[in-house]
Amino acid sequence: MKTNLKAFFPNIRSRNAVLDEIRHNAAMQMTFSSWMQEEQNRFLDYCTGARGIKILYDPYFKEIFNPEYVPERLEALLSLILKENVRIRQILPNDSTRLTDEGSLLVTDIVVEFEDGRIADVEVQKVGYYFPGERSACYASDLMLRQYKRIRNRKKKEFSYNDIREVYTIIFYEFSPPVFREFPNTYIHHAQFEFDTGLSVHIPMQIYMIPLDIFKKSFYNNGIRNQLEAWLAFLSFDQPEHIIRLISQYPEFRPVYQHIYDICENVERMISMFSKELVMMDRNTARLMIDDLTAQVEEKDTVIAQKDAALTEKDAALAQRDAALTEKDAALAEKDRLINTLRQQLEDATV
Repeated sequence: MKTNLKAFFPNIRSRNAVLDEIRHNAAMQMTFSSWMQEEQNRFLDYCTGARGIKILYDPYFKEIFNPEYVPERLEALLSLILKENVRIRQILPNDSTRLTDEGSLLVTDIVVEFEDGRIADVEVQKVGYYFPGERSACYASDLMLRQYKRIRNRKKKEFSYNDIREVYTIIFYEFSPPVFREFPNTYIHHAQFEFDTGLSVHIPMQIYMIPLDIFKKSFYNNGIRNQLEAWLAFLSFDQPEHIIRLISQYPEFRPVYQHIYDICENVERMISMFSKELVMMDRNTARLMIDDLTAQVEEKDTVIAQKDAALTEKDAALAQRDAALTEKDAALAEKDRLINTLRQQLEDATV
């Protein structure tokens, strides 16, 4: 099997050609020179096919899955995840009502409306942030609120809660939080809301968590077994040998990679996209550090609370012992009083 990506995509340029174009453009040269050596090499590897583009990088993901001019790609991926055919009516603006700027720091965020009015939010988290359950609940609630506001503003007095449609929050993790390690053979986790009593009341919110690092372990053991795993492999791997393996087994991915290498021909645009990703990676690192410190503080608070509870329990035990001693002292005092009374009565009787 061929192992050179240029054999499949002839428009891939050489390293010297890319460097020569950068050197002849002052703005590109300035940006390129500001990067660390490792970052420069990674960029050149992307442009020359020495390694594949990381699809999960925000600018590339949004380009490759842009619903405005290639809706069929996101439709295919979402149809496989949701296990039903979906068609995208429109992409919705990222007018999130989240209370912080977290969306710009943490995730790729593409929100689309299906033809039947349902909404899906596709998120990408490149590192396993803390509190994944709490975060996904906030994302899903935000999505529902956005839908509610849009429908209510459009229908005014004719609004009915029956107009509310299902919302899906789909989160891809490049490096998932530690809790996912408890399920080493599961790479799709699906949550929907049901009452434990069997009460038939529908809550139109569903969450899908997809740890791609767990999927990669399955890939190494089992290869690509179906169309969904082919898409997950597309998202997960940047090694040329895996890319070639994918397009050999699923030729429909070849035009998608061709799109990528068409983008790579525009070095100036690639530098802009890569620069944006580096900024986002720095922000991600900062956010992770904040989360890490928050988790440490919460852990310390828990330890302190446990110690306080132990001290309170100890104080209660000491208080009980003091009360028992006080009661014992009172009993002894009463006993002494009785003895003294009896002695006095005895002395009076012998006089």
